[in-house]
Amino acid sequence: MNDLDNRDVYLGAVASMRGSSKYPNISGYVWFLELEDGVEVCAEIQNLPKYKQKTATSAQIGPHGFHIHVGSTCGDPNGDNPFSTAGAHYNPTNQPHGNHVGDLPVLIPSDGRAQMCFFTNKFTVDEIIGKTVVIHEGPDDYTTQPSGNSGAKIACGKIIRADSV
Repeated sequence: MNDLDNRDVYLGAVASMRGSSKYPNISGYVWFLELEDGVEVCAEIQNLPKYKQKTATSAQIGPHGFHIHVGSTCGDPNGDNPFSTAGAHYNPTNQPHGNHVGDLPVLIPSDGRAQMCFFTNKFTVDEIIGKTVVIHEGPDDYTTQPSGNSGAKIACGKIIRADSV
């Protein structure tokens, strides 16, 4: 048994992800588990679009920007601005992009599927309940203000408290 087996899980939340009208088959979950000294975030997403290089007439597709946004709903998945009610990146400390509390690592799919877990102490589960998680069409450059130039929102899910963890 190691230290990870002895962790105390205090609180959990989950976001069920749904794709935009351009990518309706995207699905999956993002879990948030509050531990003693931070939050473990795990994502399992299916049917992400295949990587495409940027051209003179089209934006790069993948790896995918991944963020917590301030909106309390995802809104309409259709049109030129899907999930517009997800709002801006979660940034309660008013930091430049790349240091937003809601800036998460990019999702790198393999045959349309991305899985990852990481640990952060930038937020607590209670602080993100009711916000949204967004996956973007392109990669986040962690520089461009205010949103990292990561392109269209292609999937979204509202963060809700998990009944049990």
